[in-house]
Amino acid sequence: MTPETDAFIRILRENIRKDMNNYADDVATGACQDFHSYKELCGVIRGLALAERHILDLIKTANKANGDLDDADLK
Repeated sequence: MTPETDAFIRILRENIRKDMNNYADDVATGACQDFHSYKELCGVIRGLALAERHILDLIKTANKANGDLDDADLK
């Protein structure tokens, strides 16, 4: 991947992780007013986790295609 692509993926993944952690903190600290709010935040967290998984899979596929077997970017 190009350095620009690497930077884009890294920043996107960092933002997704930051948002996911913030929403998880909201759930953990009781910010949800009712069960509906709780379910909604759980759905958002699940969606962000799925998006992050797709990004990690994309990185792994790109690394294999480039002959780079180092999965350090996946941690």
